[in-house]
Amino acid sequence: MISRIDLRGAAFPEGGIDRDLLPRAEFDVEAALAAVRPICEDVRHRGTAAVIEYGERFDGVRLDRLRVPEAALTEALEGLDPAIRAALEESIDRARLVHRAQRRTDVTTQVVPGGTVTERWVPVERVGLYVPGGLAAYASSVVMNVVPAQEAGVEGVAVSSPPQKEFAGAPNPTVLAACALLGVTEVYAAGGAQAIAMFAYGTDECRPVNLVTGPGNIYVAAAKRLLKGRIGIDAEAGPTEIAVLADDSADPGYVAADLISQAEHDPLAAAVLVTTSAELADAVDKELDVQVAAARHRERIATALAGRQSATVLVDTVDQGLAVVDSYAAEHLEIQTRDAAAVAARVRNAGAVFVGPHAPVSLGDYCAGSNHVLPTGGCACHSSGLSVQSFLRGIHVVDYTREALAEVAHHVVTLAEAEDLPAHGSAVTSRFDGQVPPR
Repeated sequence: MISRIDLRGAAFPEGGIDRDLLPRAEFDVEAALAAVRPICEDVRHRGTAAVIEYGERFDGVRLDRLRVPEAALTEALEGLDPAIRAALEESIDRARLVHRAQRRTDVTTQVVPGGTVTERWVPVERVGLYVPGGLAAYASSVVMNVVPAQEAGVEGVAVSSPPQKEFAGAPNPTVLAACALLGVTEVYAAGGAQAIAMFAYGTDECRPVNLVTGPGNIYVAAAKRLLKGRIGIDAEAGPTEIAVLADDSADPGYVAADLISQAEHDPLAAAVLVTTSAELADAVDKELDVQVAAARHRERIATALAGRQSATVLVDTVDQGLAVVDSYAAEHLEIQTRDAAAVAARVRNAGAVFVGPHAPVSLGDYCAGSNHVLPTGGCACHSSGLSVQSFLRGIHVVDYTREALAEVAHHVVTLAEAEDLPAHGSAVTSRFDGQVPPR
């Protein structure tokens, strides 16, 4: 069901193992640009009418308007199963606790007497938060996008999620209920590239935003790439992925269940086991056979596990396993080894790290308090998951007196001349009758 890559006895160079040796889903955002470019241009010129037409073409729903009435949000919340409401409220509370601790404070540094630089942290004015539809109803993604934006102090929060035929063109009612729980009243029934273009260019219903966050399919990712610059983006999210680093102390049933939990998302989802134990690998294979056969979404899971993006990687030592998972830079990384906390502390590249046998990725998906909007496709080697920081901008405020400027004027003039930018120097000397002030 899941292939094997045997790296036992292989040389592990100091810079890390070649990433091309490791499994990864094919996800060609560049190729999708050709498909989304005309969609985005159409939305730019025709606004709401274009978004409605693409909703009819791609989602099979013809809408009269994109914005979901507030009454529909209230109705969704009132009709929400009490157990689901309690679970969402717990998820919100835990996420708020973690993200509130991420708030930044302004810092003023006195460089010299009379000369200070203050770094101010200012939230973006307005954000568009995308919540995917497709194979599942991602109410949890509402929580993961909205909570850090609110904790950052963003004033304008808009959510968009694809229209659903089974709900008369509205987004999934659990998604709407989650919005209502969080106090978000601006919600749109729009999906795919057209939703990202709606946020970027604005329509008669939706004002343009400054930043778009949230995962989506390849066309959402391509639209984000195309429109980056006009809007800020969090990342170009690809298929979800899990890596598990395990030794012979790991429980094969737990490992198999965790690989399956991510494979359940999408046929392109990646499930990678890196282990020092061939015996564990064999036991996990047996567990996969049993657990996949019993799973509700067995066909989707089996496709993901059998795909080129999934594999069991055999290594000689935990140190080599760390080299592999650091090169892979997984969205989600579980450590199921002896002394798991110490091993986890050595990880450099991962979107989120889950320590020990009782911290499965699904805990992070819903109720750990961490954020589940994380970098995919190896981007965890340079990017972070969604946080309060994603919605803030650092602005330097420079405040110098005449005396403090005079003290450093000769250095500014010298560097300006060295770069052949004499007007830069003149901007300083003009404040001192055209002369470099004496030191």
